[in-house]
Amino acid sequence: MTSKTMLYILKRIGMALLTIFIVITITFFVMHAVPGGPFTGEKALSESAVAALEAKYGLDKPLAEQYFTYLKDIVTEFDFGPSLKMRGRMVIDVIMDGFKTSAKIGLITAFIATASGIVLGAVAAIKHNSVIDRIIMVITTAFVAMPSFIVGSLLMIVFCVTLSVFPANGTTNEGLVLPVITLALYPMSYITRLTRSSMLDVLSQDYIRTARAKGVSGSKIIFGHALKNSLLPVITYLGPMLAFIVSGSMVVEQIFAVPGIGRQFIQSIINRDYTLIMGTTIFLAAMIVIMNLISDILYKVVDPRIELE
Repeated sequence: MTSKTMLYILKRIGMALLTIFIVITITFFVMHAVPGGPFTGEKALSESAVAALEAKYGLDKPLAEQYFTYLKDIVTEFDFGPSLKMRGRMVIDVIMDGFKTSAKIGLITAFIATASGIVLGAVAAIKHNSVIDRIIMVITTAFVAMPSFIVGSLLMIVFCVTLSVFPANGTTNEGLVLPVITLALYPMSYITRLTRSSMLDVLSQDYIRTARAKGVSGSKIIFGHALKNSLLPVITYLGPMLAFIVSGSMVVEQIFAVPGIGRQFIQSIINRDYTLIMGTTIFLAAMIVIMNLISDILYKVVDPRIELE
């Protein structure tokens, strides 16, 4: 690894840490600026009870002191504090319980979307302007245009209500099939279109024509040259794709009752659980930043010709 590459990686890590710090700061002050309070609910509490709860959770201290204490706990111990509604539970424990399910769904979704998208995009490029190409483009355009909550609702009506093939509850492995399909359709379709356009551009390059003129086999041209050089835009999209899966899973997990981090986040907003809202927001943002950082670094691995700034 050259010194220039190492410097680039260090700069990207520094920018990622700065981004996470900004997210923590904005999340903290925005949540404390929200009207009302975490103990505002259906059951009216007396002023003395509210004061006692605020003192218990350190909410009676000056805002600046709360901020620096919160920041220190995150940096040193990765501690987001206790949940204000789930008594006796720490925020990080709640997040990790939900993240186990969300990570399983996310990894399976990312693998299916990436593999299927690359294969379909390559087929569409090879069969350019054929019936197969047009069918793939029509289907992928439809899935790109349809929001995940509509796709999820349609799949639930067809496979859970009408056919009774899968359970509507995502607490079992069988119940995770439809959420995975729902989350995978959009990125798969986008990667298909991205791979197709990139591969068509590569196939028109001079070095591909030269390889054909030298008698290189068609399979070697496609898999050894064209497909490999078409993957860079796909890798560029991997970071945003994971961000889409994470953000899209919030609605999908709610539709299919999946006990993941997205559903926990929505429930924390409904319950006004401020510490869980802040912890989940920061955790998801940090994960997205890290995924983008990894995809940036992978540019150089896939294509050594890229000059890192």
